[in-house]
Amino acid sequence: MMPMDAEITKIVDETPSTRTFFFDFSLEHIPGQYVMVWIRGVDEIPMSLSYPNAITVQKIGDATSALFKLGRGDSIGVRGPLGNGFSLKGKSILLIAGGVGAAPLAALAERAKCDGAKVETILGAKSADELLFEKRFMNAGDLLVATDDGSLGHHGLATELVGELDLTKYDAIYSCGPEKMMFRVLNMAEGVGMSSRAQFSLQRYVKCGLGICGTCCIDPSGLRICRDGPIFRGDQLIGTEFGQYMRDASGRRVKL
Repeated sequence: MMPMDAEITKIVDETPSTRTFFFDFSLEHIPGQYVMVWIRGVDEIPMSLSYPNAITVQKIGDATSALFKLGRGDSIGVRGPLGNGFSLKGKSILLIAGGVGAAPLAALAERAKCDGAKVETILGAKSADELLFEKRFMNAGDLLVATDDGSLGHHGLATELVGELDLTKYDAIYSCGPEKMMFRVLNMAEGVGMSSRAQFSLQRYVKCGLGICGTCCIDPSGLRICRDGPIFRGDQLIGTEFGQYMRDASGRRVKL
């Protein structure tokens, strides 16, 4: 699959560290699917779709720093959508989002509302000014907020709010964000027999996006993030590297 040339039509500063880049065509996709974004002369990286025609990006490395230097009228390469996306199940769902992980979950929340589901979201960030898509989640259903510094909502971690809920009342649980956060969510879901009804969006170093190179495989299951994921049920992740370590660009294990 060759990248499609995508002209940047609008850039929105969502938080001090995060921007949404809109491009000049829309993609039919399932929330949770991703695209490979080619920043010419720099790298090609996986990014979740936050809208049918947009990606939401946190500035954290060389590729995203180069992307942040682009403006309206500049172009990027977009290949996709790729991966499996979230599977919407039931009429009462809980979303747990951390940081830029809110991007695919905001799209899921809107899709679930359109399908008639009751949506509850726990949204976490380091501070109030780093909260992402707060209004989108509020428009889709009920919202609880947690900030590390206590500047808005619960002073502490999003998972502390999760721990106060009866998870068994939900038909499905969806989570995207820092892996340590998602690992805690999985442990809580497993503790009440909900691991098979919890879905998680994983991030790994993805090279091809086609399931050929094996760079993004999860130890020891061999599941490929790029093709079998990036969304996995909790019961698929129990006993794997999830929450323990990941591999860097060289294939070396890096402890989380």
